[in-house]
This record gives sequence, C-alpha cells and structure tokens, in this order.
Amino acid sequence: MRKVNVGGIRVGGGEPFALIAGPCVIEGEKLTRRVAASLRDVTAELGIPFIFKSSYDKANRTSVRSFRGPGLDKGLKILKAIREELGVPVLSDVHRFEEIERAAEVLDVAQVPAFLCRQTDFVMELARNAKVVNIKKGQFLAPWDMANVVRKVEAAGNRNILITERGASFGYNNLVSDMRSIPILRGIGYPVVFDATHSVQLPGGAGEASGGERAMAVYLARAAAAVGVDALFLEVHPEPDRARCDGPNSLALDSLRDLLRMLQGIDGIVKEDMKKGRR
Repeated sequence: MRKVNVGGIRVGGGEPFALIAGPCVIEGEKLTRRVAASLRDVTAELGIPFIFKSSYDKANRTSVRSFRGPGLDKGLKILKAIREELGVPVLSDVHRFEEIERAAEVLDVAQVPAFLCRQTDFVMELARNAKVVNIKKGQFLAPWDMANVVRKVEAAGNRNILITERGASFGYNNLVSDMRSIPILRGIGYPVVFDATHSVQLPGGAGEASGGERAMAVYLARAAAAVGVDALFLEVHPEPDRARCDGPNSLALDSLRDLLRMLQGIDGIVKEDMKKGRR
C-alpha cells in the first residue's frame, strides 16, 4: 500500500492510525481555534498524528435554513491561521468548481464530498490542484466501486489519495457500516479512513436536519481500529447538543482522550500483527 504524506504526517502502510477531527463546520474563529488547539494538545500528548478538519461551507445541508458556515473567504482565512499558528495540517471539503484553486492553496487535504464522488469533471479538477485528495465513498456505492473513482484522481496526475468509508444507505434515514469495506478499500492501494461519526448519522432523520446516534460512534471507531484502518475521522465539539451542524452524531471534545487511548491499544495490536504478515 502507498503511504501518503499529509503535511509531514505519514498515513497508511502500517503506520499507527492518524486522527482527522474537528467541528463539522466552522462556527466562528474563537471556537474553531479552541477545538483545534485542544485536539493538537491531546494528540501530541498521546503521540497520535493529527489533521484538523472543519468545513468552511457545508453546501449539502438538509434544509435551506441550515447553517452552512462562514463561506470561502473567512473560512479559509481561519483554516490558514490554524495551519500556520498551531502547526497542524488542515482538511475541508470542497463543493464547487470555482472554489477549487483557492481552497487548494490553503488545504493540506481537499475532500471530495460523498455525494460528489461520481462527478468525474469535479473529481479530476480537484485532483489536479490539491496536494492530497480525500475521497468520501458515496453512501450509494459498494466499496469496490471506489476503484473507478480512484482511477479518475490518478488520471488527473495525483497519487496522494485517501479513501474514506462513511457507511452505506440502509432503508430510509439510516446508514449501516460493513467493516469488510475497510480491507476491500485498502486493496485499491491507498490508505483508508473510517468516518465513525458520519457513519452513525441518520440522514434527514430529524425532518429539517439529520439526526444521529452519537453513542454508537465509539463502538464503530473501535471496530474500525480492530480491522486495521489507517486513519479515523471524528467530528467533535465542546457542546455537541449545541453544535450548529451534525451535533447528534458529534462526540464531546472532553471525552476524546480516553477514547483515543483505547483506540491506540487496539491499533497497536493489529498493526503489529500486520507487520508479521497476518491480517
């Protein structure tokens, strides 16, 4: 498997798992900096590679009244400051062609949203500009279908690729995670991320917003670590019940240290077995 360098962090190839985490959306400069600094400190203490994630614009919200974030200009300014002042790589999703070049100048990882992963022209244009591309697997795709999406990124000349599993649609307003997906996706040849918090989302389940089963994210994160994932994606917030986006499936910031310690223990056992040629 190819190792991918993200702002000096090596992801994949048997390396200990990296953490991609932050609030779903940038709610304001003060809160975003607070969360980023707290995550940087706890991951530094535990020795976990860390990539900060928060969206400058969530263009795929359930309702027209949903909060989307500060937008491109202010959002990228905040992410750039976090990147430079805290010394951590930053990730955000990009939804529009006209934002690609400017976003790619700031972001260490540009993310293809799940709903856009089949949009060939968009995927390839993002790949031409981005340092690293994180492709969210659409809820409507089988894991082996992602090989075709990856080939589009490669055809655009970019081999710095992460693939993220975030659950598959299961009936109405529900997702299910099949852990077989992780080794299948790894077989494509690039590091695999498991998005434990979006995987417990209940899309549109709250009428004008998505619901979620926050408590279940911990169990899925453990399961993904036991399978041998390369990175874990967690949405965290100081007060999830007051978060302006994805609160029902976000984890509390102050609960993260204990969870990460547990995940490190699982990951260490699994990665040691992988080094010995076991699966």
